[in-house]
Amino acid sequence: MKFLCSTRKPRADSQRNREKLLEVAKAAFSESGTDISLEEIARRAGVGIGTLYRHFPNRDAILADVYRRGVEQLAAAAAELSSSHPPLEALRAWMRLFVDYIATKKLIAPALNAMAGGTTELYAASGPVITEAVELLITRARAAGAIREDVAPLDLLHALFGFAYGSAGPDWQPSALRLIDVLIDGLRRV
Repeated sequence: MKFLCSTRKPRADSQRNREKLLEVAKAAFSESGTDISLEEIARRAGVGIGTLYRHFPNRDAILADVYRRGVEQLAAAAAELSSSHPPLEALRAWMRLFVDYIATKKLIAPALNAMAGGTTELYAASGPVITEAVELLITRARAAGAIREDVAPLDLLHALFGFAYGSAGPDWQPSALRLIDVLIDGLRRV
């Protein structure tokens, strides 16, 4: 007799704990760096260390999932903003979220890059997701006549990466957010 194993969805409380741990870990990494103890992350999330380890067997796992979650949130935001904002404002809002994503990535990248097994697969999976998100926003803005026809998704992403990585100073993020407004002005159809 064969038994079929079905994959059960995680319990609601387990899923909430996982989301809380990822949220708290992102904030803790931002405040204290990626060397913060996993025990401290569990304490701040209001769960026991065993709960943390059930979801994330080691530091690499939680770092990778903080990164993945940021990519997923960025992709989901493109769809949500497209349905709730005018095209140009949706694009601007998403670009601002992209700067926040880069801020987190800059904090955790050194630790991610030191992970056993490397980050090739992790980073390779994120590229198409982010490109698809910006493509959705650009296509909608073009169709509405809000931006120039020659705006390419990769060009826009290159500009955003330039804003984020062009300055290493502590004030790079406010500068990048200001430059988004300059870029939006340059994207407008005249």
